[in-house]
Amino acid sequence: MRALLQRVARARVSVGARVTGEIGTGLLVLLGATHGDGEADADWLARKVAGLRVFGDAAGHMNRDLIEAGGAALVVPQFTLYGDVRRGRRPDFVRAAPPEQAEPLFERFCVTLAAAGVRVERGAFREHMAVELVNDGPVSLLIESPARSGAAPPAAAAP
Repeated sequence: MRALLQRVARARVSVGARVTGEIGTGLLVLLGATHGDGEADADWLARKVAGLRVFGDAAGHMNRDLIEAGGAALVVPQFTLYGDVRRGRRPDFVRAAPPEQAEPLFERFCVTLAAAGVRVERGAFREHMAVELVNDGPVSLLIESPARSGAAPPAAAAP
């Protein structure tokens, strides 16, 4: 799985005139899944996001996580994170998981993130969304679950 995080002062997602999710201080999480991903990937990635220290402390250093900063997460399904543009001019999305696989992983990620104590708002799966955000920093990070990035899985105690 892949997550593109943006630290935000505020963010909102709408489908037409209906707001599906809105946060103040926190993280906008654009989340994508690929074919080999499973529940372990969703759980690992959610715990990683919950524990990331990307919010400033009293000295302005990135030493606080979402909960310590009083922030929330706005999670938006984003299959285009697996778009391949190496050839031609039109992106190829064959590496993106089909919706039947990706949607349960999206939900699992959101549930695991909420279980870690983070307030979670959501975008809408299989919908055309308008995403509004005010970047804070800006701070943007791309994170992949260990199976996708080639990295060794972290120790159980480290998110």
